[in-house]
Amino acid sequence: MTAQPTAASTGPARGVGRARQDAVYRAGVLGRRPTVPTDFAELERRARRASSPTAWAYVAGGAGEGRTMRNNRAAFDRWAIVPRMAHGHATRDLAVELLGRRYDSPVLLAPVGAGALMGRDSDVQIARAAAATGTPYVFSNQGCNPLEQTAAAMGSTPWWFQLYWSTDEALVDSLIGRAEDAGASALVVTLDTTTLGWRPQDLNLGSLPFAQGLGIAQYTSDPRFLGLVRERVAAVASGAAARPDVQVTLGAVRSLLSITREFPGRFLDNLRSPEPRAAVETFLDIYSNPGLSWEHLETLRSRTRLPVVLKGVLHPDDARRAYDVGADAIVVSNHGGRQVDGAIASLDALVAVREELGPDPTVLLDSGIRTGADVFTALALGADAVLLGRPHMYGLALAGQRGVEEVVANVLAELDLTMALSGAPDLGAVDRGSLVPNPSASL
Repeated sequence: MTAQPTAASTGPARGVGRARQDAVYRAGVLGRRPTVPTDFAELERRARRASSPTAWAYVAGGAGEGRTMRNNRAAFDRWAIVPRMAHGHATRDLAVELLGRRYDSPVLLAPVGAGALMGRDSDVQIARAAAATGTPYVFSNQGCNPLEQTAAAMGSTPWWFQLYWSTDEALVDSLIGRAEDAGASALVVTLDTTTLGWRPQDLNLGSLPFAQGLGIAQYTSDPRFLGLVRERVAAVASGAAARPDVQVTLGAVRSLLSITREFPGRFLDNLRSPEPRAAVETFLDIYSNPGLSWEHLETLRSRTRLPVVLKGVLHPDDARRAYDVGADAIVVSNHGGRQVDGAIASLDALVAVREELGPDPTVLLDSGIRTGADVFTALALGADAVLLGRPHMYGLALAGQRGVEEVVANVLAELDLTMALSGAPDLGAVDRGSLVPNPSASL
C-alpha cells in the first residue's frame, strides 16, 4: 500500500529563504531594489567604492600576495553540493546547540578590528543588527566601542568576546572580568595574531589604524590599561623615560587629531593632554604577546567562568592540544588570509581537524565564508557553526546597521533554500553525504 503525503508535507511553508525572497520581490513590484546586493561579488564591488583606500586595505586586504585568501575560496570550489529530490520536507530547522546554548542559526558575526574605518560607532551598529536578526556577535578586542556599550546594544541576543593576549597579565584579567560582568556567553582567544602578518596593502599606505587611535576602545575604557598610560606619562614628566621624538608634519597633525578624537573625553581637553598619545604608544607596546604558549592557555580555566574558545587552529595536533588544555571549542581559521601568505585553506584544515577529533568536540569555521551555500558546505564538512567576517563589514560600509542586517538575512536565506533543495530538514542532515568532490574544480 502506498503511503499518503501528510498534511505537514503538502501545506504551505515559508522558511527564512522564501520570506526573504518574497520581501525582495514584493519591493521590486514597487520599483525598489535591495540596498545591499544579494551576491557577494557585487557586494564587494560596491563596498569598495564606498570605502576609503585605507579602510579597504585594512578590511579587504590579506597577507603577502593574497594566496591564502585565494586558497580559502578555491577550497570551497573543490566541493559540489548534491541536491536531493522528493524528500517531503516542507520546513527546515536552522537551530544549533553550541556550548550548552541553543542558537537560531549556525552563523555568528566574526570579530573585525577597527570597524570604524567602515562606519562610525561600528561595533554598536553591528550589535544592533545582530540583535535585530537574532545573530550572535563576537565582539572584537580591537573594537571601536567599549564592550559594555556594545553589549547594551545586543539586548537579549547572546554575544561572545574575543581576547588578544596582552603582554600585561593584569590587563588580560581585566578584559576577561569586564566581559564576564557585561554578560558574555563565551571567551574567544585568538591565537594566530601574536604579531601582525605582512600586509602589503596597509604597508604601502603606511596605514595602521591603531596608530591613529582607531580600534583601541577596549583598552582606553579599561582601568588597568589607563593605569599603565598614566604611569608612562608620569615617567616622561619625571625624566625617568625619554620624551617621544615627534616630527611636525601634516600627517602627524592629522594623526594627532584622530588620536585625540578617539580618546574618551572632551576633544579640547584631550588635545591638551599627553594621555591620548601615550595610550597609542602603550597599546603598540603591549597589545599582543609574541610569546603566547600552551602554558598561558592552561591558566584560562582558573581565570574565567566562561566557556573558552580557541580561534586560529589549523593543524590537527593543535586542535587536540586545545582540548587538552581545557578549551570548550575551537575555531578553525587562518584569520581571513591576513596573517600567513600561502597558508592552508581553513576549509581544508577543517576536514583534517574533524577527522582527528571525531564527531563530538565543538568546531567552528572562520575564513572564506561568503554565501549561504558556503555555510552549507562548511557544515557538511564538519563545522558546527561558522563566523561571517568581511561580508557583514561590507554591508556596514554600504548602509550601516541596515546593511549588516541585509547581509545576514541574505546568507541565512540562501542557507535555508540550499537545505530545502538538498533535502535537509535540519542541520543534522547536512553531512558529508551532501557533497561530492567537484569534478569541474580547477586543480
